[in-house]
Amino acid sequence: MRVTRPMLALTCAVAALALAGCGSGGAGADEVPPTATGSLEHLAAEAKCEPNMQTDADTIRQALCKKGGEKYVLATFATDRGQREWLNTAKDYGGYYLVGRKWVAVGEERTVAALRSTLGGTMEEGSEHMNPGGSHNQGGHHG
Repeated sequence: MRVTRPMLALTCAVAALALAGCGSGGAGADEVPPTATGSLEHLAAEAKCEPNMQTDADTIRQALCKKGGEKYVLATFATDRGQREWLNTAKDYGGYYLVGRKWVAVGEERTVAALRSTLGGTMEEGSEHMNPGGSHNQGGHHG
């Protein structure tokens, strides 16, 4: 195979991004682990929370968790569709959401941001009219 100028440029660009850490800010600034998976109890154990079960149904399991003085809701879902429908409804009420595969943690922004360093996942933000001062100018999706 013959190396062409465009192929060489693409290879150099990929190498430069890899060496630069893809613009991560360096020195582990925003390192996020792989997104956790498992049961509500497993996720709670990862987050060092003893879950106070609120809902234990076939489609959703939901618990309150405390870590220090902070509280958050941890929910797991039977299906991806059920999770997305729940999120679409819940986000109308504002709040901050850490979203993984078939699970969600809901709480204050700093609480779910701290959980992200343990559980991984993607930060999402609820409705602007219920989140005064939120970061909706950034698209409502972080990560």
